Amino acid sequence: MQDDPKTLVSTEWLAAHLNDPDLRVIDASWHMPATGRDARAEYEAAHIPGARFFDVDAISDGRSALPHMAPPVEMFISRMRAMGVGDGHQVVIYDSSDVRSAARVWWTFRLMGKTDVAVLDGGLAKWQAEGRETEDMPPILRDRHITVQRQAGLVRDVTQVAAASKLGDHEIIDARAVERFRGEAAEPRPGLRSGHIPGSKNLPFGRLLNDDGTMKDEAALRAAFEQAGVDLSKPAITTCGSGVTAAILSLALERIGHRNHSLYDGSWAEWGSFADLNIATGDA
Repeated sequence: MQDDPKTLVSTEWLAAHLNDPDLRVIDASWHMPATGRDARAEYEAAHIPGARFFDVDAISDGRSALPHMAPPVEMFISRMRAMGVGDGHQVVIYDSSDVRSAARVWWTFRLMGKTDVAVLDGGLAKWQAEGRETEDMPPILRDRHITVQRQAGLVRDVTQVAAASKLGDHEIIDARAVERFRGEAAEPRPGLRSGHIPGSKNLPFGRLLNDDGTMKDEAALRAAFEQAGVDLSKPAITTCGSGVTAAILSLALERIGHRNHSLYDGSWAEWGSFADLNIATGDA
């Protein structure tokens, strides 16, 4: 894998840079509620030295009834300043999650105009499997100034996605499991209909990853999109259950040089709850 501090870095890269004064490491673990896992408690028990904890549910738009929607700019600024994450920092984000939640926080930084941000390839599991150091001590935090320029083009709302579905001028790519996409499996969130956005293509996020949780190389990523029927010459909108695994697709698109992509933040948690929105079932 080729290290790129704007998308993805290896455990070797992070180990070599761990003591850099301008490096900030973030644990962005988030778990599906059904797992019963406590991401903060796991972070407090063992994290990469110096890592801060990014609470995906808490650093979100509390005005929305939808889960962990992107935070308002003011909230992001205040939380990052308090975490000592600011201008001039190289940020590396990792997780210990089955849904690879680090990509969601990578996308959130991108939404806020911060580009010196990378996901740790393979996450905490790979770091620990290699016998690398962890600690249970909280980091010493010093307030750090941060400037933000929200990139509105990186996010889509339900109206924009409905228009894209109708016009067919974007590729809408769904990261959920095949059974959920087809409408054959019940949604984990109660009250949601089953199926997918009409015209969308299905690329379960796991198809972008190797067995050890690292991301596949660029040729294999491109092949995965093409096998899913995605026309990479079109702008892309990524979606999933609640906007977390969609970001893995966004990261993969960035890795293969596809720059014209956005994320449907409400995802199926929103689309599946509106009775007046059309849904499709079966294959794409």
